[in-house]
Amino acid sequence: MDIGGFFLEYGEYMFRILLSAILGFLIGLDREFKNKPAGVKTYMYVTVACTLLTILSVVGVEKYGEMNELVRMDPLRLAAQIVSGLGFLGAGVILKDGFQIRGLTSAAMILFSGGVGIGIGVGFYEVVIFAIITAWLLAKFGEKLERSMEAKQSQEKNKTP
Repeated sequence: MDIGGFFLEYGEYMFRILLSAILGFLIGLDREFKNKPAGVKTYMYVTVACTLLTILSVVGVEKYGEMNELVRMDPLRLAAQIVSGLGFLGAGVILKDGFQIRGLTSAAMILFSGGVGIGIGVGFYEVVIFAIITAWLLAKFGEKLERSMEAKQSQEKNKTP
């Protein structure tokens, strides 16, 4: 197979992996700037791994699902297992110290970046990008709201007679 034929056959999959890596990198960049436990590489690897596994699952069903009429293959079975693995990975970043719990947002973002990877792997580019933009905008709004509430509580605490 010549290089042109290779890119014609596999170019879409390579684009999905590249887009997934970029989106995972951007998600991780946000966490890296906040000095959180999981950063750029973690989120990039999660999104790319989920994209790759989803592509393999879907293409595997397309390629091998018609070999025998008695064989039934489910392209989303692997995606369901990916989610279980993401839960295990997310649990590793949750830390409990007395009454303080840290890492819940990082765990949620690992699950989210996995969803991004699965979505890109299936080819739902627009939906995934919309989800990232929506989540990012609402997260920024939530951060401002939290800071505002913390400042208000701090002022009330300092007013005690």
